[in-house]
Amino acid sequence: MAANNDMRRVVRQSKFRHVFGQAVKNDQCYDDIRVSRVTWDSSFCAVNPKFVALIIEASGGGAFLVLPLHKTGRIDKAYPTVCGHTGPVLDIDWCPHNDHVIASGSEDCTVMVWQIPENGLVTSMSEPLVVLEGHSKRVGIITWHPTARNVLLSAGCDNQIYIWNAGTGEAVIRLEDMHPDVIFNVTWNRNGSLICTACKDKTIRVIDPRKEAIVAEKEKAHEGARPMRAIFLADGNVLTTGFSRMSERQLALWNTDNMEEPMTVNEMDTSNGVLLPFYDPDTSIVYLCGKGDSSIRYFEITDEAPYVHFLSTFATKEPQRGMGYMPKRGLDVNKCEIARFYKLHERKCEPIVMTVPRKSDLFQDDLYPDTSGPDAALEAEEWFDGKNGDPILISLKNGYVQGKHREFKVVKKNILDSKVTKNSENSSPANKSASSTPLIKSEAKLEEILKEIKSLKDLVSSQEKRIIKLEDQMSKIAI
Repeated sequence: MAANNDMRRVVRQSKFRHVFGQAVKNDQCYDDIRVSRVTWDSSFCAVNPKFVALIIEASGGGAFLVLPLHKTGRIDKAYPTVCGHTGPVLDIDWCPHNDHVIASGSEDCTVMVWQIPENGLVTSMSEPLVVLEGHSKRVGIITWHPTARNVLLSAGCDNQIYIWNAGTGEAVIRLEDMHPDVIFNVTWNRNGSLICTACKDKTIRVIDPRKEAIVAEKEKAHEGARPMRAIFLADGNVLTTGFSRMSERQLALWNTDNMEEPMTVNEMDTSNGVLLPFYDPDTSIVYLCGKGDSSIRYFEITDEAPYVHFLSTFATKEPQRGMGYMPKRGLDVNKCEIARFYKLHERKCEPIVMTVPRKSDLFQDDLYPDTSGPDAALEAEEWFDGKNGDPILISLKNGYVQGKHREFKVVKKNILDSKVTKNSENSSPANKSASSTPLIKSEAKLEEILKEIKSLKDLVSSQEKRIIKLEDQMSKIAI
């Protein structure tokens, strides 16, 4: 009996023990794409239920491709791109509350927000909805707020974090003196009240951005010199990936109430690719995709020791240049699909499907608890004023149905109307440059512009007459 109990303890019960990954057939890949060669550790790919976006090599600036999910096969070299940046694009992120809006950060120090047409691009797009300027060095990290509409975070190599209201084009929060070195990554917690950052100084910081205060931090979370990553889990704990002093890759779990010691540390291997973690809060599974690796490892996180349980590895022959991760509402629930990755090769993008084998065709409630939907819980102003909102959940029982297509509106504040507030006194160059094209509300100003347009039209018309007269004279001379 004792032996039986021991056996039971060794083989842990989990419905995800048999999750298996499968690459799709060749004709369902996106082929002939020149994936970006910039040496930056972002995932180079962002996906949502409608589009897959990929950062590509572009001459004379930075560009990324946006393809409707069904546009598989060979992608024509002349396919239109999003190409407004003057330097290489380093990171892209789809807005969680509008499947047509994507933000990009670039070496040209700007952040741009774009609205993609309903059925994808027909011509190349170089005019963003809004340009967010303020960073003094390249912008390598972009991430939208999970529950508040139009709140966008960017982090640059100037070691600063800006939190923008993309709807007005303003930098509302600026975290300047918290990071002495390059920021490797930034993630929001589940309701977006806190952020967690991993920095080159080997410190993990949990920050309350609205109070501009560090809530918890851990120096030397991983001893190795190579880049770390840190993400929030649904229960508020933090999961980190990094390297030991002996250059072994590690996965560690931290309780933010006491970060003296990790809850657990898993040593993995001695490969030198940075591990990009992708987390599913519904199933508590973390997928680790190493840059330059040819495998995806996945672990289940539980609330009892040892907390992190290795499930399996999906391995292929080809190394991955980057990786996109589909939100839950974009998965096929009829096939028991619990995750889908978009793996970037040198010249193509290959979807990889993770499924739990089940005999029944019925909807599997245990695999698909209600998940974050596309509706925002708060408006940007409410969040900046201190409110919090948990994600608004939806059921996937009948599959996810696309909602109405919403336009993203940018309303710049009128400098003439704004009273001098504490914020504007301390305003950074970001505020000034972002709101330098104000919306003109005053009728007098409008009148003035109309008069100017009229006088310009008159001028053009008189010049046209003059040109006709001169041409007439020329023709007589020619005769």
